[in-house]
Amino acid sequence: MNMPADRDLPAGHHRLLKEFVMTEIAKTPRATVRPRFKLLAPLGAFVAAVAVAVPLMIGTPAHAVTELPGGLIDITINEAKDPDRLQADLRALGANVVVDYVPRGKKCGPEPRAAHFLSKEEAALSVFPPPQGHETSFVIDPKVIRQGQTGVLEFSVSDEEDGVRVAGIWARVAEGPVAACTLIDTPGAPLNH
Repeated sequence: MNMPADRDLPAGHHRLLKEFVMTEIAKTPRATVRPRFKLLAPLGAFVAAVAVAVPLMIGTPAHAVTELPGGLIDITINEAKDPDRLQADLRALGANVVVDYVPRGKKCGPEPRAAHFLSKEEAALSVFPPPQGHETSFVIDPKVIRQGQTGVLEFSVSDEEDGVRVAGIWARVAEGPVAACTLIDTPGAPLNH
């Protein structure tokens, strides 16, 4: 039986499709048992990691960051609050990133926030699939951020009956500095860049 070849989507449509799927998942009624907060990593290049050291874990109750072997960083978000603290914890582990939580109906401005964003192929900040044992969190590779570059993590968040949820993640590497996020209204996808 012949299987059809994989088809490529036009530039940017992978992210839009993922945001749509994540929004639809977020609309699905939840069980009465409150599940642990989970993040799904965006599409990216596969990076293998071998667990050979005890991870270092720092963080607040709202989130935790864990340094993994090979310099990868596992991010677990329990509550979508205090992005500045998450940013500080990631920087303490050597990741030059900015972190923003973007509520439903908003997006980060100004556009563009940086002179140039690298493609996933040039610098895959997110690790997908994540290493074994880290499937329910979000893993980044800060080594892809070179001198003079800044990683950008935007988490699309929405209020739900049982708490705040992350509906999508945008992870890229920018050339040079990144402008602070000013939340602006948008009728479209919050992570549309």
